[in-house]
Amino acid sequence: MPGETTVLLVESAGIAGARQWHRQRLHVVLAAMRRLAEQLRGEGFDVDLRHAATLAEGVRAHVAERAPGAVCVAEPTSWDARRTVERLGCKVLRDDRFLCHYEEFAAWARDRPSLRLGDFYRAQRRRHGYLMDGDRPAGGRWSLDDENRRPPPRDPIDWPRPPVVPLDELDREVLAGVPPSAFGDDPTGVWPTTRGHALALLDHVVEEVLPGFGPYEDAMLAGEWRLRHTLLSSSLNLGLLHPREVCGRVEEAYRSGAVPLASAEGLLRQVLGWREYVWGVYWLWMPAYRASNELRARRPLPPVLTGAPTEMRCVAAAVDGVRARAYAHHIQRLMVLGNLCLLAGVRPRELVEWMWGSFVDGAEWVMLPNVVGMALHADGGRMASKPYAAGGNYVDRMSDYCGSCAFDPRARVGDDACPFTSLYWDFLARHRERFERSHRVALQVRGLDRLRDLDAVRERARTVLDRLDRGAL
Repeated sequence: MPGETTVLLVESAGIAGARQWHRQRLHVVLAAMRRLAEQLRGEGFDVDLRHAATLAEGVRAHVAERAPGAVCVAEPTSWDARRTVERLGCKVLRDDRFLCHYEEFAAWARDRPSLRLGDFYRAQRRRHGYLMDGDRPAGGRWSLDDENRRPPPRDPIDWPRPPVVPLDELDREVLAGVPPSAFGDDPTGVWPTTRGHALALLDHVVEEVLPGFGPYEDAMLAGEWRLRHTLLSSSLNLGLLHPREVCGRVEEAYRSGAVPLASAEGLLRQVLGWREYVWGVYWLWMPAYRASNELRARRPLPPVLTGAPTEMRCVAAAVDGVRARAYAHHIQRLMVLGNLCLLAGVRPRELVEWMWGSFVDGAEWVMLPNVVGMALHADGGRMASKPYAAGGNYVDRMSDYCGSCAFDPRARVGDDACPFTSLYWDFLARHRERFERSHRVALQVRGLDRLRDLDAVRERARTVLDRLDRGAL
């Protein structure tokens, strides 16, 4: 209560220097923290916004100076931070920022031979009642994902533009203090750092984005980075929005007839299903999950992800988007950046660290399962039953990148062969023994037997990997 409670907020220099962060990632966290401090002071709270070398030092200094009767901590979202506050003797308050606490997820997962998103998502729908008609899903189907995979439209579309809040003096102060090691462009006011901006973004999503959200979820366009993606993830991860708010607005929009079921269900599956599933498996499998590397990947992070030029138009577009906005949508993350690293055999921990520091919604709990379990299949199928490997034809079908690219997505060999296509077949050949036993991948592996030029394809793949390592792809 105001007048009775002191709120401690710690800006940790140790975290800021722990890895190479994108400027916009640091900005959104620090600006949101400082605006929260201003808001709480305005409501009558005593706020100790403390700068310290580490979280632990900040807490210890606060206790030495203020001598509180107890220090209560909102449950951290990282495994390491949780252990830190426990060692400090803080009282940890149960996290209510998710619709399924990780202890509840562990109870759901107990005694299951394998974990699958579909099972969890259906359980979540039943539990919370979203898009349900009695005990049945609205429309009679749990997932309408097959209706949400259209390639990009050929005719121009006036894509929705999210609300933008101009930077102010607080933003400039935050950016002035960002470490010199940070990279990327300055923010432009797209990413919310206040509750009000986050609510305005949610209104925009429901009114302008969601009605057409579903069909082009997986599409990629060179000249349009937003398409109909919601851009809500950073606000959800910062706690500026609660998933219950988002799911409730989706439900209302569908029931009112303003949004088709496929679009409503598609967003619900992302927020109520995938996001909560990722959160649950992170806590279930930590800390051993960090070391997962079932495919024995050994290649370092490709220089193209950190600034080296590339003639691969799809990769260049995704990396340029990360530099400019600390953002790439989920298909660019999985099927362009993740796919490249999967096929090349990049060390999982290096890609986790890069994505954690590079994206505005980055956090270990977000990136570790998405990279280890989804993008790189480094957990051997514990999280996803197949590797999300694809050649150039997938990118060609779902984007407009390939038409003016230097590489041919249909070619496997030759100087103009798409690196994705050559690497795809080389990846299957390298891991044939493992994947030919998988019912999800066996058909693709058997395709190797139809390739009369497999030796030449693998030689082309070696050339691609050498150029990738040298930053000359």
